[in-house]
Amino acid sequence: MAIKPPMLRPGDTIGIVTLGSPLAREIIDARIAVLRSMGFNVILGQYVYAANGFLAGTDQQRAADLMSMFTNPAVKMILPTRGGVGVAGILPYLDYGVIARNPKIVTGYSDITILLNMLYFQSDLITFQSLLLIDFRPETPPYNFNQFFTATSTLTAPRVIQNPPGIPLVSRIAGNVTGPIIGGNLTSLADTLGTPYEIDTRGKILVLEETHEPINTVYRYINHLKLAGKFNDCLGIIMGECTGCEPAYGKTYEDLINDIIVPLGKPLMTNLTTAHGLFKAAIPIGATVNLNTVNNTLTVLEASVSV
Repeated sequence: MAIKPPMLRPGDTIGIVTLGSPLAREIIDARIAVLRSMGFNVILGQYVYAANGFLAGTDQQRAADLMSMFTNPAVKMILPTRGGVGVAGILPYLDYGVIARNPKIVTGYSDITILLNMLYFQSDLITFQSLLLIDFRPETPPYNFNQFFTATSTLTAPRVIQNPPGIPLVSRIAGNVTGPIIGGNLTSLADTLGTPYEIDTRGKILVLEETHEPINTVYRYINHLKLAGKFNDCLGIIMGECTGCEPAYGKTYEDLINDIIVPLGKPLMTNLTTAHGLFKAAIPIGATVNLNTVNNTLTVLEASVSV
């Protein structure tokens, strides 16, 4: 059974790190002010404001910031400022044994999902495809905060993951499977193929989403996963949103699902509100879930945090 990090409580300390691309100081500071107004203490990594072109400091610096948060006993949650690019660069510099002995809530999406899955695979730690620091702002939909805090601050189990009202989940291939849920951003996960950090879909339920890529590029990444056997090995598939993905050559995201994913015959659910979309379901990477595409439900069967 995967390691469940201690739950987030009012007044806890949140460690802020920038693990991929840089983010403007004024945005970071504004979002930190929201966290503090919610009653949390905040500490910053040494390189939170760093900028080295499209990266926030060197790979080693960003990795050191992350490790400092894991080894700081005061920190209960590690919150990246944003995704961007470059998160995979820190993976060789992490001590996964130390991380396993010091479990913390780690949350995020986009390029951060590379880290989320590796912390599960390498440290057996449940992580969360959910909010980033940039999402802590007044305009964020209440649904997103409800999803986030239910997953990280309560022992609710089982927890049915539902879309906001008026946005239906769509079950496309009937089935009923149970297993750990993994996945995240399609582009980022495809980039791990052929590396020591390749995603392992065997016996897992795979969730995928994408943002602002033309559909011919989305096809390339989906087909890459297919050729690598990642769909053959998984128990079931959840296709989240493809936010801002423009049609190409007359093909849409729905066409890709119909042409590539449906013929695989695996239990398939689509239209889950995820990550880059306006509404963000909280997906506990590594937790055991039930995907029932007969009853059209996705249920987290265990609490994803501990007391």
